[in-house]
Amino acid sequence: MAFTAPVAEQLFVLKHITGIDELAGHNRFTDATPDMVQAIVEGIGEFAAGEFAPLNRIGDIVGARLQGGKVVMPDGFVPAYKAYVANGWGSINAPADFGGQGLPFSLATVALDSLGAANMAFALCPILSVGAIEAINHHGSDVQKAAYLPKLSTGEWTGTMNLTEPQAGSDVGALKTTATPRGDGTYQIRGTKIYISFGDHDMAENIIHLVLARTPDAPAGTKGISLFLVPKFQVASDGSLGNANDINVISIEHKMGINASPTCVLAFGEEGDCVGELIGPEFGGLRAMFTMMNNARLNVGLQGVQIAEGATQKALWFASERVQSAKASGPSRDPVAIIEHPDVRRMLMRMKAGTQAIRALLYYASGFVDRSALGEPGAREMVDLLTPLAKTYGTDMGSEIASLGIQVHGGMGFVEETGAAQFYRDIRIAAIYEGTNGVQAADLVGRKLAMEGGDVIRRHLQAIAKDAGDQAGLAALTGACGNVTEYMLGASTDDRLAGSYAYTTMMAVATSGWLMLKQLRAAEAEMALDNQNAFLKSKVFACRYYLDVMVPEANALRGTAMAGADLLYALDAAEMAA
Repeated sequence: MAFTAPVAEQLFVLKHITGIDELAGHNRFTDATPDMVQAIVEGIGEFAAGEFAPLNRIGDIVGARLQGGKVVMPDGFVPAYKAYVANGWGSINAPADFGGQGLPFSLATVALDSLGAANMAFALCPILSVGAIEAINHHGSDVQKAAYLPKLSTGEWTGTMNLTEPQAGSDVGALKTTATPRGDGTYQIRGTKIYISFGDHDMAENIIHLVLARTPDAPAGTKGISLFLVPKFQVASDGSLGNANDINVISIEHKMGINASPTCVLAFGEEGDCVGELIGPEFGGLRAMFTMMNNARLNVGLQGVQIAEGATQKALWFASERVQSAKASGPSRDPVAIIEHPDVRRMLMRMKAGTQAIRALLYYASGFVDRSALGEPGAREMVDLLTPLAKTYGTDMGSEIASLGIQVHGGMGFVEETGAAQFYRDIRIAAIYEGTNGVQAADLVGRKLAMEGGDVIRRHLQAIAKDAGDQAGLAALTGACGNVTEYMLGASTDDRLAGSYAYTTMMAVATSGWLMLKQLRAAEAEMALDNQNAFLKSKVFACRYYLDVMVPEANALRGTAMAGADLLYALDAAEMAA
């Protein structure tokens, strides 16, 4: 089965949910004309299918390898990446002042959607570079921007984020990597970082590491963190590459999935000179870190969409080809394709509707990233609100859909040769990295709930309720979300956190349901002009299934969201282990 990018779906969501035409009305995005948007969406779809998708299997089986202290990518990856750079796919949203195209972030989101659906592990490399570009563009000096952004923007160089250490997972404040002044404005970097995606590879001539570290006498915790730019090869004033920094790949992790993404343990300055430059002010690392992570969290949520798309395509193909058993309700006893059986239909409709719902959620959030860049009032607050919803629900639903894809395949899904299991193995990490989904839920009931005393969330729910109309399931869920919101605003910290995950899911489903309702109305309006359009008919029924079947399920989470923490702490740690 060959992968095909969902171009019609992507263009439909860009138009009706992202509001790409409205964005193109601003001077900053005038190049995003309808013809340009269609050319990009179609072009990246063809590229993803032709270059990234054929490498998905070898990437999983062979994986990245550590040879002689250097990471070697599987056959085919280097020329495919060079083609990606040559075609300009990495520069869509990169700053125009530094060689990028300066187009909307939402268009770059579509590009990553197609690339990751074709090959999630491979598409991780550009995602990390996006974070590096964001951090340098927002916090770097003019000299740093001129030196690093042009080649990061094209993809000739790639970027990484170096946060995690063996003793410091989600607790970033516990990191111990040091940055000692060298007397010339640069710093000697020393320490070990783990779980560094694409920390080394052979696809680009330089890798720009963004490293969190502590300067001498820095205060404890997150207040003492600074951000440093540490290239694999030092960059001269004329842009040429100089000496290699002392950055050693100690190992690459043997993982459950995304085997073509080298997850490295990196040692900085353990044996020689490792020179870094401070980005932004000393002790400004936490702020710079969130610049790196915020859009990265949306892109991780997008990985749920990517895997959901690939798993759904494969499951639909298999169910249409696999003939087994007669249909229970029919007069014939002849076996039929399993897509004709009700329970298989249930799974396939859930996969299709769930994929479209999380795509709408991620594309909606991406539109607010663009509106925030334009300075639109309230847009930044909406990005902040939508990010934990999109990251959590996108990856949770992506995992569920990948699991359903295995189920549709039956026993064949549990056999690696069919490729169905790879989708699940690849996506399972997405609920963990870039802030676990539990951390995202805590962020929602902490910082995001507190925005304007809760009014940001209240306004969002009021907008959904206004549109819900006679859609009973959505109206009921929106009301329940409002009730839980008021409970959360008055609850203790432990009670809020105990219910945070359920509340996050409720909010995400309500938002996704609202976006599916918008699409349902848009598709029905277009069908009035073209009632033979197969895509529109499919869209209508996917939206109806999500609204009628999947939205009401989230109402059951209200009790969990408001249950409080007492029962969680009724046993001590020793008793829980009994």
